[in-house]
Amino acid sequence: MSGWLAALAAVLVACGGSEDPANDARQAPEVETPALEEGGTQKELADAWVEKGGGKPATPVPVGVALEVDNGEGIPLRVRAGGTYYINQIDLRAAVSATSDAGLKTLRTQSDFAGLGWTGVHQEDQEPVLLGSPGAFTRRRYYRDAAWMNVNSFFTVEPVDSRGRLTGLPILLNVGGEDRRRPGLDSFFVRRLRAIQSTLDCASPSDCSNAKKFEEEALVELRNAYDHARINTFSLRPETTALRLRWSLKPFSPYTIPVEQVQAPAYAYGFSMDIKALTPPASNGTYAPGSEITFQLTLKDGEGRRLHPAGSLPTYNEVAAGLNPAGIEYYRAFFDPTTTYYRRKHRERMLMTQIIGPAQKIQPIRSIIQLDDFLDPNVDEQVVATQERDGVYAQFATLPFANILFRGAFFPEENLWDRPNTDTWTYKIPQNAEPGTYLVTVKGRRVYLGEDRPASKTVEIQVGTKKRTEAKLTTGPCNSCHSDGGELATVLHGNDNRAACAGCHAPLSFELEGPIFVRVHFIHSRSNRVDSPPAKCSSCHLEKASIQRASQAACLSCHKSYPASHVAKFGALDSMYVGRAEKTAFDQCNGACHTQHPGSGL
Repeated sequence: MSGWLAALAAVLVACGGSEDPANDARQAPEVETPALEEGGTQKELADAWVEKGGGKPATPVPVGVALEVDNGEGIPLRVRAGGTYYINQIDLRAAVSATSDAGLKTLRTQSDFAGLGWTGVHQEDQEPVLLGSPGAFTRRRYYRDAAWMNVNSFFTVEPVDSRGRLTGLPILLNVGGEDRRRPGLDSFFVRRLRAIQSTLDCASPSDCSNAKKFEEEALVELRNAYDHARINTFSLRPETTALRLRWSLKPFSPYTIPVEQVQAPAYAYGFSMDIKALTPPASNGTYAPGSEITFQLTLKDGEGRRLHPAGSLPTYNEVAAGLNPAGIEYYRAFFDPTTTYYRRKHRERMLMTQIIGPAQKIQPIRSIIQLDDFLDPNVDEQVVATQERDGVYAQFATLPFANILFRGAFFPEENLWDRPNTDTWTYKIPQNAEPGTYLVTVKGRRVYLGEDRPASKTVEIQVGTKKRTEAKLTTGPCNSCHSDGGELATVLHGNDNRAACAGCHAPLSFELEGPIFVRVHFIHSRSNRVDSPPAKCSSCHLEKASIQRASQAACLSCHKSYPASHVAKFGALDSMYVGRAEKTAFDQCNGACHTQHPGSGL
């Protein structure tokens, strides 16, 4: 424990605590540490569980669990009794309302994070939310570099009984800070600490002058434990009723997360999916251009058990209310807004499918999909790219379909969120489809008994030819950074097939940052965790030609400004993602101008 205290002393510059820490210490409940068996092995804990009537423990395969605290209150955690766990995710949020545009003033003085060190905090980015109505548009400002965000800090997780007494050994987790990553020391691949001011009643995306409704919040997002952190496993004794979460920046105000241990749950941990083509191919194994192909999805737990009946998926309202016992998740940004990089994108939890091809022509999609395409009651699967317009063909579909998901939000009187959902969808291959291999992908997320887990699945179909074709990717290798627990097969959607990204990641009129190149540029240019400077394109790009297609979106997803001559000609920037929130953001710039990038390494 002495090492933890030394680390605590080192971070007091960013830690306010209460106005009278000594008084907090006097009021803290006395904690009695039980005599644990020497070594505290998983077997001993499992044996103790049996001796106390807990029944035969589950197979001790460590499961990553997610902890959450909202405004100082721990969100109850349900886990399988007798399991073995490690901490894979921590979400902390402090939020307050305000009636004036005072930045983070109320948050800094009246929230759960009020006692932290806020010196150095400044606004880094700003973005309007394009989906709204007059008087109900939202603008978000993003803040970084407060002292508490940059200092290295620690969490300890302590299993306790109803009297606050330890029932197991504490787990120590290194948060790190927003500075460079510390291989072998930091516990999580993703660590994001920031503050956000949301203006909720703007007259338009660009006019918040008369706004009176504001929300200020601070977030800590930790997820995807590194391999060296996953070995810090723990099991829960029968008498354990809570996890006490101590943060070194708030040493006198630990959080309590209630724990319920569930005996003999209906499903296993884990998440996987299968895709089956119900429409058979021709005798030679191929589909002809113009074919309509129906696919069926099966979601399963880690033991292969179905999570839904064949032929149907739960209703949206059932999932949104947390009433689906299997833990299936759908798009949740209606209730918990997400923002690429800055706010809880892992909690968006979209269940979605795509087709894209032919593989040899796969490239980013730059055609903007309109909201009306999502609201059309007669269209279940949206065409997002055509060969004539984008050089590749792609369709996607949300599950439930967008005309249920989004139309249900805009027209609640239609009760679409109570409509039974199907696990099948149909893609139509265009008549002029170029022969080759087409990729069909599903991605989703399951939240079940403490485990918040992504999964994806890609299958290939042959169109017009038996010869398999492959994507010609111009970037890589991602695993130079995405490793040791941060692999693409683990983070994001759990998908390491980068060729299967572009179909879902099309620009939407209300979310222009959709294309994968916009998101990758934005995240890696803002993150302080990337080892190479953002200007060094060769860190990811494999050839010079791949950095020469210039557009506002391509350049300004990384750069924050452009020359005054560009402002005069094209207008001032109004989007942190694509420069200008307009349909021309993805158009090719003059090829005679942007032929090289200083410091690119190419």
